[in-house]
Amino acid sequence: MKAVTSVVASRELLWNLTLRELRTKYRRSVLGWTWSMLNPLATVAIYSFIFGVLFDAEAPRGANSGLHGFGWFLLCALLPWNFFALINNMGLGSISVNAGLVRRVAFPREVLVFSNVLHACTQFAIELTLLCIIMLVVGSPILPWIPVVLLTSFLIAVFGAGFALALSTMSVYFRDLAYLWGIFLQLWFFATPVVYSASLIDSKAPEWMQPILKANPMKLATSVYRDCLYHAQAPNWWGLLLFAGCAFASLTIGWWIFHRLERRLAEEV
Repeated sequence: MKAVTSVVASRELLWNLTLRELRTKYRRSVLGWTWSMLNPLATVAIYSFIFGVLFDAEAPRGANSGLHGFGWFLLCALLPWNFFALINNMGLGSISVNAGLVRRVAFPREVLVFSNVLHACTQFAIELTLLCIIMLVVGSPILPWIPVVLLTSFLIAVFGAGFALALSTMSVYFRDLAYLWGIFLQLWFFATPVVYSASLIDSKAPEWMQPILKANPMKLATSVYRDCLYHAQAPNWWGLLLFAGCAFASLTIGWWIFHRLERRLAEEV
């Protein structure tokens, strides 16, 4: 509780650090924040060609939307996954990148992590807005489910923030963590139903692996997105509740690890 109070008391610093990150993100870039829309669209185009054309992957027809296209199906799960991965990658280096600030100034160090989380939220807000517009244009009646999507987005941010807090301090003591985490994220990506349907876990995955894949928290999050945006139907409410529990458990554990390791950050960074 004391840690939360200290962050709230440093909200002006948090806001200024977030603004700094936003201003420097696409500095000297011709297209600027347009890249926030072009990057996910380019990724979807590449994945759609590889999996949808070369591997002939089929997407189920939207239950209430009537949509039938691998690109739309992929986009609805790829964006939340990219959001989670962005929070992880930005948070991991938040302490190391600001080594000078950590050494010279006394302030709640987790503010550095949360400024990157807010930066990622801003970028994701642009991408999510574009996705919702696309879904409406192609005829998916998603308006009743947008509040559920926004709630799930908040929970993804909380879930990712927990990992970011832990990774930011652990990477100071163990420099190879950045490389290992990149490999782990790739494995996690393909263990999550992003480029394939969740139903394949039952039909294709080995029986011993199915409980592990089904317990994947990001599977719950991407399923909510697909239910609400692609199928235009109510999500699995128990799955959403379970993901909420995972999100706040992640934040609690990540914050605990952060405070256990932050004592010698100024010396080690």
